Amino acid sequence: MKTLSRLLFASLCLLAVLVSETAAQDKPTLRFSGIPNQNTTELAEKYRPLAEHLSKQLGVPVEYRASADYNASVDAFKNGDLELCWFGGFTGVQARAAVPGAQAIACGKQDLAFRSYFIANKSLGLTKQDSFPAALKGKKFTFGSSSSTSGRLMPEYFIRKETKLSPKDFFGMEMAFSGGHDKTAALVQAGTFEAGVVDFKVFDRLVKEKKIDPEIAQVIWVTPEYADYNFTAHPSLDKKFGEGFTKKLQSTLLSIQGEDLKLLSALDRQADGLVTCSNETFETLRKTAIEIGLLRK
Repeated sequence: MKTLSRLLFASLCLLAVLVSETAAQDKPTLRFSGIPNQNTTELAEKYRPLAEHLSKQLGVPVEYRASADYNASVDAFKNGDLELCWFGGFTGVQARAAVPGAQAIACGKQDLAFRSYFIANKSLGLTKQDSFPAALKGKKFTFGSSSSTSGRLMPEYFIRKETKLSPKDFFGMEMAFSGGHDKTAALVQAGTFEAGVVDFKVFDRLVKEKKIDPEIAQVIWVTPEYADYNFTAHPSLDKKFGEGFTKKLQSTLLSIQGEDLKLLSALDRQADGLVTCSNETFETLRKTAIEIGLLRK
């Protein structure tokens, strides 16, 4: 009898484990990513702890999915393959335009007053100045990604504003797109391009890590401030995980403080965390993209 009872107990335990595993497998997963504005392998490693933290706090599986490039991030969000993404200002505007109901829910404090650095190889002999460096006209110049806010959209806006010329007319056939801020900095330092424009935070980090020598790749102009990076949530989240889930997600992101700030290293926002933002925060950016022909009305 005891043997039968033990067998029955063991069977019930096994059944409970199987039911639990099946339930876990059937539980919907929150899929998120970030635009690949720097080395994608490093980003994957840095995002993993954040995924684990969100999963624990939200009570749902959270999976980080790497994106090949800026456009791939927007396309995946548009198709519903990503439900949360750390976008640049412009990619966020593109994603929200493509997905009605999508919401910008959090950004870094510095993202409300972001800047770009125009950098030049020391061979040009240019020095840092307060006004736009008109001496860059006709130089071999590289932007970052064609969809980058700090590496293309806003720099192009300032170039057009200050020179009354398009980048193509200002730089001529020597203009290119590197694909990323770290690549732009490296190309300018190597002298492959005489000048370029980068995200100021990425450049400062590369200098701190001694990957870039600021005496060779020199900052010659700092742009005016503008809004940039943000977490944007897909409108399907509340339907998939229950009413109020997007608000819970926003609160969870904003509550990352103290020792947990290291979880934001992939975003390079570990210094002061995240703050609330909304679609309206990036309205000026949206209008700028339309004005220079990078976004349809």
